[in-house]
Amino acid sequence: MSAVHDPVQRPDYAARRANLRNLLVENRVDALLVTDLINIRYLTGFTGSNAALLVYAWDTTEDRTVICTDGRYITQVSEQVPDLRAEINRASARRVVEIAGEWQTGRVGFESHVLTFEQHRGFAALSTGLELVPISGLVEQLRMVKDAYEVGRLSAACDAADIALAALLERGGIRPGRTERQVARDLEWLMFEHGADAVAFETIVAAGPNSAVPHHRPTEAVLASGDFVKLDFGAMIGGYHSDMTRTFVLGQPSDWQREVYDLVNAAQRAGREALAPGVSTRAVDAASRGVIEAAGYGDLFVHGLGHGVGLQIHEAPGIAKTGTGTLLDGVAVTVEPGVYFPGRGGVRIEDTLVVRQGGPELLTRTSKDLTVVD
Repeated sequence: MSAVHDPVQRPDYAARRANLRNLLVENRVDALLVTDLINIRYLTGFTGSNAALLVYAWDTTEDRTVICTDGRYITQVSEQVPDLRAEINRASARRVVEIAGEWQTGRVGFESHVLTFEQHRGFAALSTGLELVPISGLVEQLRMVKDAYEVGRLSAACDAADIALAALLERGGIRPGRTERQVARDLEWLMFEHGADAVAFETIVAAGPNSAVPHHRPTEAVLASGDFVKLDFGAMIGGYHSDMTRTFVLGQPSDWQREVYDLVNAAQRAGREALAPGVSTRAVDAASRGVIEAAGYGDLFVHGLGHGVGLQIHEAPGIAKTGTGTLLDGVAVTVEPGVYFPGRGGVRIEDTLVVRQGGPELLTRTSKDLTVVD
């Protein structure tokens, strides 16, 4: 059985750039120099390792929208970005700034979280007619809300992970005597078998006391009867990531294991149910965290509740006690509370969801009921 993917369609990159131009007008800049490669991919579809993009605020015909890359990607840029003018120059960002100067652009925003101080100083010296303005987060603001194409890719990635985990359990891949590393490699290979282009991040398999370490890396530790076994993993399809955590028990669970599992499950449900457009990210975190705090284990929930997911495994918005902003319809996020008893074991349960009016759209479908693996 393979993951069922929706038909591959080309995203509407022109519409994304149009949305960006609206933000440029609001921020009173004439153009934006985009150098973050993930943002360039989002705006154009280009996946090379060297590129810069110039987007003009008033250029509705896109005559002055320019992408620049180096000679390795002459064919790739023509295939992936057929609708834009392409420049070939290894110093891609510098060449784009030169073009902006030739066109006497005026105020040019640059992604201040990407451009170094030395690059900024060098670009400023290229043309006295340009005013370089630091701007951060404009494209990321657009990327938070997923369009139908993006939700399709996210859903396909979640399907691949769900089906891989089901296959791993069916063939007895989680059992006493196996090592964390063996389980992790089998799960990753099964994600490839069921449609993944890549793994979304290094798979976490944490057994016994290691399950109390939130981001434990798999070792030669051997799974044993009575262990919690925590798996945090994801697939990537078309550049989009899935993220899911499930925690199992090997053999019959003890009373304390049932108690902590039920608590985390209730907290995760509260976090999911709190997801809605207009709700603050802090309020979502508080809805889930409050369940754990009321049980007296608040100090054992040591991380934020969740994060945005898309072209990056961790992107805006952050859902935490220190989170800012409110959720919008179409934002893809994780909800992943955990309780960790150092030296003993821990539980985390995580889903990937899309915020919707009337309730979130659940993309990770593996059961969250306590699963006992014999």
